[in-house]
Amino acid sequence: MFLPEVSVVVPIYNGEADLPDLIECLRSQTYPPDKVEYLLVDNNSLDRTLAIIQTATNSNPPSVPPLVRGGGNSDRITIRHFTENQIQSSYAARNKGIHSSKGEIIAFTDADCRPESDWLENLVKPFVNPEIALSAGEILALPGKTILEQHADRQNTLSQKHTLTHPFCAYGQTANLAVRKQVLAEVGLFRPYLASGGDADLCWRILRETSYKLDFAENAIVRHRHRNTIKQLQSQWYRYGESNKYLHELHGVDLMRELTTQEYLYRLVRWLLKELPIAAIASKDLVDFFNTPIGLMNVRSRAIGQRQAKLPEAAWEIERF
Repeated sequence: MFLPEVSVVVPIYNGEADLPDLIECLRSQTYPPDKVEYLLVDNNSLDRTLAIIQTATNSNPPSVPPLVRGGGNSDRITIRHFTENQIQSSYAARNKGIHSSKGEIIAFTDADCRPESDWLENLVKPFVNPEIALSAGEILALPGKTILEQHADRQNTLSQKHTLTHPFCAYGQTANLAVRKQVLAEVGLFRPYLASGGDADLCWRILRETSYKLDFAENAIVRHRHRNTIKQLQSQWYRYGESNKYLHELHGVDLMRELTTQEYLYRLVRWLLKELPIAAIASKDLVDFFNTPIGLMNVRSRAIGQRQAKLPEAAWEIERF
């Protein structure tokens, strides 16, 4: 059976609300605990993140033999903690984990994700093919109660199926991505000073500079918490716009066309006069009434992010082993 050594790297900033559930998900993984280490990297958090990580580390000493319970899961897993306090960037935190990793496969997820129990097992399977350098699993939504969360779920906002069909080049998001470590020695690690878009940048350097391939491990599922306030949602889409501008500078990706004022007005009038009456007759779900204005708000936030983004000179730097 193909069971390579794996290192799971999780960058964390102010994650005290998410860490207990995440750690429980890591403990429930079906991947053999003696074949995987979980590297939790605190990125200068201001809350109790570091204390929670330290507690989890102390309660899971690597020297303690795994206590196997039903389903092949283990109560004892190897958790190692690190800090990245020099650069405030999730990519710098991931690089810290990569430098300290022991596995031949490096997997990534985020603190606000909930990997399913067979996540890692399925994410690693494609690497049995030596031509595969990248494995991207699917990202689904955690149950949401607000209209904003339900809208994002309907749109599959975080699904890898969007990024895997990117017109420039496919890529996987680091919320659910694994890479062959030896390939990083060839192309370098993440750009530590890049604020967003680093997952695309890394994947594109691998896929465009080498002959390696990316595989979609659809059954390797993590569930992600969608934004539940307008401020959080606007910030998310603003970063999408920033990412596009950065990738335009770094790789020549086309900039997104901004909607004109007339186009915004036309879509809002169409929503009021046509879509709302249809939804009132056909749907009992409140989120159907607000799809268009929420979507237009997201588009506007992304446009503003793209317009205002300025790529730092330091972001051209690629960290190396």
